[in-house]
Amino acid sequence: MMDRREFLAAAAAAALASGVPARVWGGVQLGASQRFSFDRLVEEARALAGREYEPPPAVAPAEILDAVDYDAWGAVRFDTDKALFANGPGRYPVTFFPLGRYFRTPVRVFVVMRADDGARARPVRYDAADFDIPPGNPLRQLPPDAGFAGFRLQESRLGDQGKLPWRSNDWAAFLGASYFRAIGALYQYGVSARGIAIDTAVAGVTEEFPRFSRFYLQTPQDDGPTVTAWAMLEGPSVTGAYRFVMTRDRAVLMDVSARLFLRRDVQRLGLAPLTSMYWFSETRKPEAVDWRPEVHDSDGLAMWTGAGEYIWRPLANPPETRVVAFADRAPRGFGLCQRDRTFDHYLDGVYYDRRPTLWVQPRGDWGPGAVQLLELPTGSEFDDNIAAMWVPAAAARSGNEYRLDYRLHWVDREPFAPSLARCRATRLGLAFPGDPGRRHVRRFAVAFEGGPLVDLAAGVQPEAVLSASRGRVQRTQVHPVPDDVAGHWRVLFDWTVADPGPVDLRLYLRLAGQPLTETWLYTHAATA
Repeated sequence: MMDRREFLAAAAAAALASGVPARVWGGVQLGASQRFSFDRLVEEARALAGREYEPPPAVAPAEILDAVDYDAWGAVRFDTDKALFANGPGRYPVTFFPLGRYFRTPVRVFVVMRADDGARARPVRYDAADFDIPPGNPLRQLPPDAGFAGFRLQESRLGDQGKLPWRSNDWAAFLGASYFRAIGALYQYGVSARGIAIDTAVAGVTEEFPRFSRFYLQTPQDDGPTVTAWAMLEGPSVTGAYRFVMTRDRAVLMDVSARLFLRRDVQRLGLAPLTSMYWFSETRKPEAVDWRPEVHDSDGLAMWTGAGEYIWRPLANPPETRVVAFADRAPRGFGLCQRDRTFDHYLDGVYYDRRPTLWVQPRGDWGPGAVQLLELPTGSEFDDNIAAMWVPAAAARSGNEYRLDYRLHWVDREPFAPSLARCRATRLGLAFPGDPGRRHVRRFAVAFEGGPLVDLAAGVQPEAVLSASRGRVQRTQVHPVPDDVAGHWRVLFDWTVADPGPVDLRLYLRLAGQPLTETWLYTHAATA
């Protein structure tokens, strides 16, 4: 006797056997089937790399898409009664995003089902009637076959994960170029991931944004917490096939497998790229720029090197575009993190204190290369001005193939943080604010907390290991922060340089030759 999931699958297969579109699994309409496997997708990507790139055709007049601005686009909702898998199988219904001014190119979405002759994929047909579109909204003017901009995974329809109703809450979304994101353990979106980054911040070169042109969603076989999807990546310089195995637990885990094929040379090939926003924090805030104490989705880049060193690099909003490379071999991980979880440090109802940390855990040996950090200047919270990625040391040449496997952790803190004390805050200001002759001297205050600092005996004084790429460091002090918090220590030092330009600072605490803290790195843009 077949169970409910088998019955639903059999009913859907029967309804579609003739190739005639039918509404199944909540109300979406599926088209005729085609064979599917990840191996076939990989071979198709390889074959596409040998041909010239063909940009997707326009699906609607530009003036119609332009009229679907942020407000008009945000007013449209997919009808959850018609969500894919709204009534099962599986826990997580799937809803879809419409096109608009900022998402102009449709993606094709397929449902993968088992069949006697192997897996079959059927396209999800676009129907404007599946969306709740307000009267007068320009989305009503799109053609009937316009297509979707992307999709999202709703929370569990079984009501078994927290108290969030599935119809109004989602936990992962794929939308725009090769961007995707997920919520963390604190139920907030923030930092994003990308499938790939091509020539980001290369002087004289326009950045390329390859896109996921097709997605394939596996029909769930049970009510477990995992969703599997595949994607085709296409761009002028690259093609690729991706597999995403996504697990919704306390946080979100994504196992990513990518097979990439270069059509032409790339100057900066960014693998496992992350994107975030940093405007200001307690480190530096322009006078009266905003009423809130801090505004950022992420406040630092954490790295666990192949040699085992754990590094913390606070983010910055620099006066001009800046790219910093941290050379490594076989990295153990890196991530854009939101460490400051104190609401009073933000005072904002959008809950910056709950934004997820996104950690990249490589699978296999990634060889030599560098974690590269891109920081762009921004004057608001509406720009993603931060990016971090792995860039292989070898030149990215036409015809190169790459196999990349990694796990993404969307969490509340780094998943593999060592037992060392962590950097809690970075602050700086004038060392002698009342002395015009010494306004070029900066005083830094770097606070560490936890780890072996908690167990230091009374009277034991850690040693600050401090260096600067140029300039002079003076008046270094190490002492406990007077807040009665065990293991909370602060390093104060003054830094002086005669000429303007960036300086790299490096600091950690040690005792008897052993590190007590992670390594703090900071790039300071000195002014005359």
